[in-house]
Amino acid sequence: MSGCLDNVQCHLPECCRIGDKRNAIASVLAGIFFFHGWWIIIDAAVLYPDNSQMKHAYHVVGIFSTVAFFMINAVSSGQIRGDNYNSGCLGQTGARIWLFIGFMLAFGSLIGSCWILFGGYVTNNFEAVYPGVAIFLQNFFIFIASMIFKFGRTEDLWE
Repeated sequence: MSGCLDNVQCHLPECCRIGDKRNAIASVLAGIFFFHGWWIIIDAAVLYPDNSQMKHAYHVVGIFSTVAFFMINAVSSGQIRGDNYNSGCLGQTGARIWLFIGFMLAFGSLIGSCWILFGGYVTNNFEAVYPGVAIFLQNFFIFIASMIFKFGRTEDLWE
């Protein structure tokens, strides 16, 4: 799963080659996106503390997105392929189901945040649309962080 772009070759100068730093770079980028997602929603919650401006129930979407982040990245590519995982609860099938549920939560959170943005703020002509934008950006950044952390790393360096 993480090696879909491994065979693509770009002729970069020696100073710009990633090499053994791929996992570190992917982890740092994912952390930056994850941090900014939560920072934006904390900013919106501080600016609009009243429940009439930003409903407190809208934070649930970000929590589900964070749970999806951990679910997606708790399963390695080797477990999905069945290379090194044949025991445990349901074995390879259980790992695939876990990953599928994680992706469903991630996409569902992203779609839910779009619904909150447009259904709760844009179409109702709210005077402040920023809470809806913040909820969407939080979930979008956490989704991007999930994808970078899952597919940006390689497991070859773990061995």
